[in-house]
Amino acid sequence: MIELGPRSASPIARFGGQPIAIAAAALVIVVVVVTSITLWRAYTGSAPETERAVATRQLQARAAQASEQLVEKTKGLEATQQESIDQLQMVQDQLQTVRRLLAAQQADNRKLSEQVGTLTEAIDGLRQSFASAQASESAAASAPRTRSAKAKPRSNRNANRSRAKARG
Repeated sequence: MIELGPRSASPIARFGGQPIAIAAAALVIVVVVVTSITLWRAYTGSAPETERAVATRQLQARAAQASEQLVEKTKGLEATQQESIDQLQMVQDQLQTVRRLLAAQQADNRKLSEQVGTLTEAIDGLRQSFASAQASESAAASAPRTRSAKAKPRSNRNANRSRAKARG
């Protein structure tokens, strides 16, 4: 009798002795899957790689646009800052001019104040001399009064004339 070896029940065990057949079957399955994916992408018109590339380009375009906008805004800020600096410089120059004018005006005020003081002293001196002149005239006018009653009106007339001349 011929002896038969133990039989295995699994189908993989049957192919276990034929590795070339297993590799060929796996290759056929991989080729069928790749072909079906390629046909499906071609039929539907969408490819994830293409979409990713388009999305990447859009992101790059947006980034470039945002970068350009930032550059423009930065240039605008630089221009605004320069204008502010120029205006500040003008204000500082005007402030210096005002300070100089104020110092000159204060010096003029001091001079005028000194002149007013000098004039006030002169006026006081004139008042005192006028008061002393009036006192001497009234003393001179009071001396003829002791004379007769007839001479009295004449001396008053003379005193009035001399006062009028002194005032004029």
